[in-house]
Amino acid sequence: MVKKCLFPAAGYGTRFLPATKATPKEMLPVLTKPLIQYGVEEALEANIKTMAVITGRGKRAIEDHFDISYELEHQIKDTSKEHLLTEIRSLIEKCTFSYTRQVEMKGLGHAILTGETLIGNEPFAVILADDLCTNSNDNVLKQMIEIYEKYQCSIVAIEEIPKDETHKYGVIDGHLVDNTEDVYRVTNMVEKPDSKDAPSNMAIIGRYILTPDIFDILRETSPGKGGEIQITDALLEQAKAGKVIAYKFKGKRFDCGSVDGFVEATNYFYNKTKG
Repeated sequence: MVKKCLFPAAGYGTRFLPATKATPKEMLPVLTKPLIQYGVEEALEANIKTMAVITGRGKRAIEDHFDISYELEHQIKDTSKEHLLTEIRSLIEKCTFSYTRQVEMKGLGHAILTGETLIGNEPFAVILADDLCTNSNDNVLKQMIEIYEKYQCSIVAIEEIPKDETHKYGVIDGHLVDNTEDVYRVTNMVEKPDSKDAPSNMAIIGRYILTPDIFDILRETSPGKGGEIQITDALLEQAKAGKVIAYKFKGKRFDCGSVDGFVEATNYFYNKTKG
């Protein structure tokens, strides 16, 4: 079973400066909920109750958000605003949160390796909060867990992107093993390739299920693109042994790490509340 979800949340969020100068990008709200809360809700809906968060300097707001604010609750008790804290109180009661800091920003692979002490020797999910996903049926992580239970190896979520955007993503190559579920056995993956070098237009988005041997691989992974330790490079080692599945998920993703995607998500969820 996948019982833990890792949230890498130590990045600076420079694309949202100056808003993220003192506010974690994971705490930027889409309507009235911060991005990371959407991610935690997705994990909980997939029956994961242990949340492991990789933070850094200036990220205390994340820990405070998933904690009880007695003064605030006292102030709004028995008022018309009391219900506004119902969702977050439910998460606090149902989930366990643990935190560790990524002292140096050395890439997503390094952030995941930093989480080893919180995860231990078991398979785990990874959610990047700035990839906000929505679906009217099973959410993306729940879909992926079903795929994991079938194949018992690392799973990455993918979607087709315009060819000229491959330089923003890890891109996979592979062969279709189940066309009813859009499942591919990964044979190659490249981090942020130029369009002319990309093996396909199928990009990895911020949802993973990883087997625990990824930690040993990450320890031996040299810095790659941008001088950072890339999870894509570590996953490639698993893929060479046929142990990575790519799943073209059902649902909609918003790239809330970009201003355009953040605005698109805000408009989508606002219109949904009005519909």
